Amino acid sequence: MALISLFEISIAFFCFLLFRYFLINKKPHRLCPTNWPFLGMIPGLLVEIHRVYDFVTEVLEVTNLTYPCVGPCFAGLDMLITVDPANIHHIMSSNFANYPKGPEFKKLFDVLGDGIFNADSELWKDLRKSAQSMMMNPEFQKFSLATSLNKLEKGLVPLLDHVAKEKLVLDLQDMFQRFTFDTTFVLATGYDPGCLSVEMPEVEFARALDDAEEAIFYRHIKPEILWRMQGLVGLGDEKKMTKARTTLDRVCSECISSRRGEVSRGINNVDSPSKDLLTSYMNLDTTKYKLLDPSDDRFLRDTILTFMLAGRDTTGSGLTWFFWLLCKTPEVMAKIRQDINTNLTDGWGSGVDSDSFNPQELKKLVYLHGAICEALRLYPPVPFQHKSPTKPDVLPSGHKVDANSKILLCLYSLGRMKSVWGEDALEFKPERWISESGRSVHEPSYKFLSFNAGPRTCLGKEVALMQMKTVAVKIIQNYELKIVEGQKIEPAPSVILHMKHGVKVTVTKKCLV
Repeated sequence: MALISLFEISIAFFCFLLFRYFLINKKPHRLCPTNWPFLGMIPGLLVEIHRVYDFVTEVLEVTNLTYPCVGPCFAGLDMLITVDPANIHHIMSSNFANYPKGPEFKKLFDVLGDGIFNADSELWKDLRKSAQSMMMNPEFQKFSLATSLNKLEKGLVPLLDHVAKEKLVLDLQDMFQRFTFDTTFVLATGYDPGCLSVEMPEVEFARALDDAEEAIFYRHIKPEILWRMQGLVGLGDEKKMTKARTTLDRVCSECISSRRGEVSRGINNVDSPSKDLLTSYMNLDTTKYKLLDPSDDRFLRDTILTFMLAGRDTTGSGLTWFFWLLCKTPEVMAKIRQDINTNLTDGWGSGVDSDSFNPQELKKLVYLHGAICEALRLYPPVPFQHKSPTKPDVLPSGHKVDANSKILLCLYSLGRMKSVWGEDALEFKPERWISESGRSVHEPSYKFLSFNAGPRTCLGKEVALMQMKTVAVKIIQNYELKIVEGQKIEPAPSVILHMKHGVKVTVTKKCLV
């Protein structure tokens, strides 16, 4: 019996040492999650899920910008997380052909179908060329400008005036999401859903987009078999996804059917052509884009939905974080006001229409441009993206990656790395974007990834910046915003960097002299 007890004690002591080895010796740093036997690092990530972006940032800061995350056995959740600019440049540009979106990406974002976000190879090239041709068209750019200014003057300004007059509390995130939802829906379909108004109506399509984005986020940390089972039985986030998909399909179908009917009745005649993307894609020249079928409603649905996700959420998120940062740093707000007063002509404080508006004047606002870039650096609307190599590769950091392995690029963390941006990386400092001569500083896209990099660089970059600057000028010139005290501001777990609880402000209208 004594020998058996001694044997049991020895086994227990050995297990303790093994346990201690996994807890301590296998961790490159105390901040890193523990790699548990069979479970991998998922338990540690789940504990930090409420602050997952900041947690990943802390880990990457102490692990030389690249960290291999191990998932549960056989779950397919192993991934290499990196914010090394050399790796990003290699993946997004110099070795672009080896890093398509891949089938795994399409599974996670299946709600977008075969839209440009999910597409690869020849289909992506056709989608890219067609979108670029349409968005660079002077008629579309004029339409885009007129849409934004019209919604600004007839939607956003009346709402702010009402809130100021009635001394109400306003959720800035809600307002900006409604503004960008309306403008993007008009550009994509030609129809105005009227989401931004004093009544603040609930819009089914917008809610469906939010639910779909949240479900996609959680798919990144769940084994595929789990979230697919949830979808089959109707549980959790996948239940929301199923309902959201039904709504998105129905609304897109209604828009497509309505527009086809108008076209067949000759409502869009030669003298008054519609410039929205849906109509443009219906009239697509198939001799130029052989893989695109304008007669296929599914193709049109995927295209509309992709543009909605790209246009509404990214700009709305960017504006929300930007104004929150401005409210926290009144000295920056004061410098932007000075920048506006010095460089813009009279008339901006009152109404602005597309005929009198000169977008070139916005380029004079160097400090405003720097403040927007700085907000996008710290709070990129798309906080992460992932790639998968088709062939084995060795990254510039020395890490080997197998074919079809997962690589996660964390944009949120990239903007906060001291080794990339300096010791003041966590500070909101627009001056870092301005040279000593007073000109705007250009940062390479593999360092500032908010508008993507390489061949997949965002086609709507200039449209988004113009819209953000126009809204910023209008609000900063005419209103004072004050954050309601006691709020907890934190990112929501989503593929878009929304604020979890929004941001409440009070509004006071300025007296223009």
